Amino acid sequence: MTEKARQESFFKRFAAKWQANPLYSTGAVLILMVIVQTFALGFNYPSFGAWFANWSKNWINLLRNNAGVGIVALGMTFVIISGGIDLAVGSTLPAVGAVLMVFINEYPTGLLTAAGITGLPAFIIGILAALLMGCLIGSVNGALVSWGKIPPFIATLGTMKICRSVTQHFMQTVGVKVPRAFLNIANAKIGGEIILPIIYWLVIALLLHLISRKTPFGRHVYAIGSNERAARLSGINVERVKALVYVISGMLVAVTAVIQVARIGSMDYANAGSGYEMDAIAAVVVGGTSMSGGKGSMMGTILGMLIIAVMNNLLNLVGVPPFLREAFKGFIVIAAVLLQKKEKAS
Repeated sequence: MTEKARQESFFKRFAAKWQANPLYSTGAVLILMVIVQTFALGFNYPSFGAWFANWSKNWINLLRNNAGVGIVALGMTFVIISGGIDLAVGSTLPAVGAVLMVFINEYPTGLLTAAGITGLPAFIIGILAALLMGCLIGSVNGALVSWGKIPPFIATLGTMKICRSVTQHFMQTVGVKVPRAFLNIANAKIGGEIILPIIYWLVIALLLHLISRKTPFGRHVYAIGSNERAARLSGINVERVKALVYVISGMLVAVTAVIQVARIGSMDYANAGSGYEMDAIAAVVVGGTSMSGGKGSMMGTILGMLIIAVMNNLLNLVGVPPFLREAFKGFIVIAAVLLQKKEKAS
């Protein structure tokens, strides 16, 4: 085989893998972007150790800042694989955060403080209440989609508006002080760095990966997204599975809310979570999950989230104006969907 034929064979195999395996293509893009980001960071340091310390710190900051929306994106993956969409995740976050802070409020007017419950017991109760609130909002979305037969876009658009406006109305006159000890949930240092949010993200991703690949529920989600009618005829309780998918999404938003409150000690009810729904959808789509359902993976979503995060960081490093960064994200999402359509047509 000549050198030219060998090169053509390599590129054909590369193109085939690119089209057939979303993880392969997404991973290749991520590696390319990491290389570009590394050069953008520069090498003007007195030693390799100084360069590596700066490079590592940049990555830790990048991962920590995107861990919250990364967790939300994992829940969105389940929703989109099932053939749905959840636009309410961004507004669910401040609603859940408000519930959490009302419970752990250190002021005398705090719900648990007034009852004489403080410290670790108050934290446990507050976190459980937050998780319950997230599951409740998710169950409302699931019920509207599964049994109410409302299109997911419309159902979650409605709850998106309700959650944020109701939260702002009831919390506008409530003074909240988050106990300092609660901040350790996200800010405790490991090896001198704040990496707990990253650890939470990776553990949840591993757990959901196992659920999606190794359990009947996971297989049912894929089956419903591929062909809902066939799934129903095969005996799958379609309504129940679709409802549970939205409950999982709501619960993961609640986990993100707990982490965010613990990180900054407060919650901006007007802006917290704003844009999370689009960032999560972008990560899921870029990670290879089909918007029509039935195809996708948690690993792909992690890679997609990293691509979005590296792109934002890279644009910041090269000095692209903040308002234009969202345009780049939009281009990536459109390109990812076009590639999915090309793959289906081939």
